[in-house]
Amino acid sequence: METRRGVIETPVFMPVGTQGTVKAVSPLELHDLGAQIILGNTYHLHVRPGEKVISRQGGLHKFMGWQRPILTDSGGFQVFSLARLRKVTEEGVHFQNHLDGTPTLISPERSMEIQRDLGSDIVMAFDECPPHPCSYEEASRSLELTLRWAARSKAWWEREAKEDRPLVFGIVQGSSYAALRERSVSGLVEIGFDGYAIGGVSVGEPESEMMRAVESAEAFLPLDCARYAMGLGTPPQMIEMIARGIDMFDCVLPTRIARNGTAFTRHCCLSLKNAAFAEDPGPIEEGCECYSCQNFSRSYLRHLIKAEEILGLRLVTLHNLHFYLKLLRTARGSILEGRFSEFRREFVSNYRPNERTSIAS
Repeated sequence: METRRGVIETPVFMPVGTQGTVKAVSPLELHDLGAQIILGNTYHLHVRPGEKVISRQGGLHKFMGWQRPILTDSGGFQVFSLARLRKVTEEGVHFQNHLDGTPTLISPERSMEIQRDLGSDIVMAFDECPPHPCSYEEASRSLELTLRWAARSKAWWEREAKEDRPLVFGIVQGSSYAALRERSVSGLVEIGFDGYAIGGVSVGEPESEMMRAVESAEAFLPLDCARYAMGLGTPPQMIEMIARGIDMFDCVLPTRIARNGTAFTRHCCLSLKNAAFAEDPGPIEEGCECYSCQNFSRSYLRHLIKAEEILGLRLVTLHNLHFYLKLLRTARGSILEGRFSEFRREFVSNYRPNERTSIAS
């Protein structure tokens, strides 16, 4: 996928830098880990420090010291999950922000303007993410509003930026209803976007329902455009979704569970707080090339975590991000070599599910 800041090889995992930073990790470390692209969030950066502050500092890339591509979420999900006293109208969403209650309006045009000021390389159309569960009628009304907002988002860029504009992605909604997912894809493709994201998943539904929602949308998406599953997922979920044609992923799990002392391995998650690791001289995972595994033992990491030393959560975060980024590079290699089916079967069958890997953890 070509962006104005370089080519991104897919499938790709995008570390989440909601507030202009991937938690506990420097841009230099992200570069060394092989991250091709990271995320920022329109809502959070608008609320603090404000897109105008960032723009006057030279844009988000310069502000945070990251020169590779950045994707920004439209803010739609955060408005509906965090904002207080929100009111949805055709114009957009009126709400009080979650920090100080300041009255705010985000419309499709305003979201695009904020993302322009941030300097994003991939911008997301403004959407409404309906709650789970919701009725067919509620999901249908929300979907039609999202399609109208998507058309306005696309039209804003056509008016404002003819050259050197970012890639613009539409977001598929429709809750758990296959017919609505198909309708959403049809409407978005008619508008025409550079790529398509599948939204409204991993919002409390069972995994089987989440997979069906992805399948309901993916079957109708253009073959020559990037497909992005928003907010997903666990290691086996990502591999299964690659098998279904998904190219792009983001998820807070690698950094979030690291702050609880939990590390990913190719077979399961390890809670390094466990007493069993108190005198374990081995690395988090044998054969792992990350800085943490090459230099520190499970025993030392457990000590840091139990002592609440910042270095402990940083080292586990570095390992988890390395694991996710390498997993997607390995999946890509297996596709290019024609052995993805074998890789998928071996990885998924050998991975032991663990309650700590749930999105809500």
